[in-house]
Amino acid sequence: MRVDILSKEYPPAIYGGAGVHVAELTRALRSRGDLDVRVRCFGDPREEEGTTGYPDPPSLQGANAALVTMGVDLAMAGGCEGTDLVHSHTWYANFAGHTASLLLDVPHVVSAHSLEPLRPWKAEQLGGGYRLSSWVERTAYEAAAGVIAVSDGMRRDILRSYPATDPGRVHVVHNGIDSQLWQRAEDPDVVRRHGIDPDRPAVIFVGRITRQKGLPFLLRAAQELPPEVQLVLCAGQPDTPEIRAEVEALMDELRATRDGVVWIAEMLPRAEVIALLSASTVFACPSVYEPLGIVNLEAMACDLPVVATATGGIPEVVVDGETGWLVPIEQVDDGTGTPVDPDRFVADLAAALTAAVTDPERARERGLAGRRRAVEEFSWATIGDRTLEVYQQVLG
Repeated sequence: MRVDILSKEYPPAIYGGAGVHVAELTRALRSRGDLDVRVRCFGDPREEEGTTGYPDPPSLQGANAALVTMGVDLAMAGGCEGTDLVHSHTWYANFAGHTASLLLDVPHVVSAHSLEPLRPWKAEQLGGGYRLSSWVERTAYEAAAGVIAVSDGMRRDILRSYPATDPGRVHVVHNGIDSQLWQRAEDPDVVRRHGIDPDRPAVIFVGRITRQKGLPFLLRAAQELPPEVQLVLCAGQPDTPEIRAEVEALMDELRATRDGVVWIAEMLPRAEVIALLSASTVFACPSVYEPLGIVNLEAMACDLPVVATATGGIPEVVVDGETGWLVPIEQVDDGTGTPVDPDRFVADLAAALTAAVTDPERARERGLAGRRRAVEEFSWATIGDRTLEVYQQVLG
């Protein structure tokens, strides 16, 4: 059986959890030896056998980003001739999957990593292109032979956002973690090189600067942390100039009252991220929208407890009182995920982070429990098997 996996992100161009998912799923499926797995992704040519990169069409240079995406998708769809099934990831590749499915009369499977209706702030980023991305996603989901949700929470969001989608076609297959690649490895020299003191407690955040990640709430909560606690932000790829400016202003305000605030804007190699995680006391995930959160699994695999918002698929990964702390949140029902009471959310986030950094023994116990959970429940081999089961079901 031949499967064509369609994605915007693929190594070495990965900037979010969806890209990690595609890379690891591809590796797990190819390792089986009984599948012909082709990857079609955005960007420069890849040297990896069976993987093709597609650049932006020159004729669309300077056009709205959504139009450029659709142009790449058409080229990707044209490359799928001979496949048995197409599997697209995120709206960026959904148009390619839907078009290839119609053109070639093959099943289209969609993996849901996020949903456009639950990210309305993207209108700031895409302008009218947000209406195009929303149309692409809705069309693909409603027509797909199978939809894979990365969590039960995501499955509920899909059926609420796209009620015309057949519930029988929506399957839950969690994201995963390679616990051999991601495990605790201390490297004080790397830590110090980034301006972090490995002998002081630290809260670490890893993620893009986007509304859904809730970074402004974390920066406000950090004002309440004990003075000896460092805040380490591995945060890049701001969605818009507005969110970048907001984060920079909050960073300036925070640095005016405390030291040990470190912002690393560049994409770090995995080994350096692991070194920073291994030197930290707790991982912070203040997201207001998170279908699952691979970053939480990566932190857990490095023996780090997690303080995270009790929203989306996060409670399916982080077990409150066992592998970390879940911060309650009541959210406005308008798709933005905005807390009904932002001040209460910030206070609760600060309290959970303070509980973690002031009781290092308890934090360590929860970190070890998180590693066990990541290894036992979220292996990529298992996720590859479950994904193949979806393929077989849609192929009949």
